[in-house]
Amino acid sequence: MGRKRLQEPADGRPTVHTVAARAGVSIASASRVLNGVGGSPETIRKVREAAAEVGYVPNAIARSLQSQRTGLVALAVEDIGNPVYVEMMRAIEAVVASSGRQLLVHATGGRIDNETALLRRLANRYVDGMIVSPIRVTDEHLTALTDSPVPVVVVGQLAADAPIDNVRTDSRHGVALAVDHLVATGRRRIGFVNGPLDTVPGAARDAGFRAALARHGIPLDDQLIEVGDFQYAAGRAATERLLARADPDALVCANDLIAVGALHALLVAGRRVPQDVALVGMDDTELARMMFPQLSSVSLGSAERGRRAAELLLQRIADAALPPRREQVPPNLVVRASSAATLPAPRPATGPPGPPTTHPSSEGVTA
Repeated sequence: MGRKRLQEPADGRPTVHTVAARAGVSIASASRVLNGVGGSPETIRKVREAAAEVGYVPNAIARSLQSQRTGLVALAVEDIGNPVYVEMMRAIEAVVASSGRQLLVHATGGRIDNETALLRRLANRYVDGMIVSPIRVTDEHLTALTDSPVPVVVVGQLAADAPIDNVRTDSRHGVALAVDHLVATGRRRIGFVNGPLDTVPGAARDAGFRAALARHGIPLDDQLIEVGDFQYAAGRAATERLLARADPDALVCANDLIAVGALHALLVAGRRVPQDVALVGMDDTELARMMFPQLSSVSLGSAERGRRAAELLLQRIADAALPPRREQVPPNLVVRASSAATLPAPRPATGPPGPPTTHPSSEGVTA
């Protein structure tokens, strides 16, 4: 006898009831197979064949409502075009994908209202969890983070008593590594091009620069400090302002985008890098290796911070009762051509050339 004609729902889409009737099994059995819970080999075969015959497509929304899981994780950063966030995002996505989830990325522009609005939207449970990397942290942030109905991990600095999973680095120490290196190569007029001081990284890097100079006994010269934004154009403009009033023999830049802007400003001004001005950036992104000369830069472990944040988030999703965790990724200076040379000897005064000088002890020695 032929199969009984099935009555489809009003919108024409096959349902679990449709699949169960076609397979000749109970609705409960069909539902278990379609949701991956299992069944006997014969039941699984029948249900899968029936689903293929009727063109059944699982309703992801309904399934997420039943399981209280969406299969989505969000990442919120200031600027998705910044290479440091690109490296972080790639590492996070790899971990998230290994758990069968997908990553949604939000660009906040560093605006507090955008970040807190995203955190409030978590009440709708549109994702299973979120990783956020704010450059400014306010009381409103902390309240929204603490009250979040889904797990949140912060990449960046938080207060020691904040009850939130946190992955951080020590950019203050990172700046100190840069200054130590420049002093070791003979530099003393060391300038600093920073981002906004009302941001967490800007304030930390400013404090690190000042402390490092003091430790080396180098007087602080405000003429050698300039503040702009964490972007290429702002970094270039800030360096131009600094060069118009001061004569540095080295520059530390608060990130690689600023450092690239600084490099271009120096070259346009006729300053050789590193012979006249040594240059060190921060973040050690792909940009540092793409420039000529290649940029020395302090790695803050962007990819590693992203990987650890994603792992903490997945652990928190699996077990909400875990105590708050805090992990730290140490900075590391990577020296390249932009600062590798020691400070050259002063150029000779211009004038008529004198007689050649011979150095018998140097005969046969080549440079």
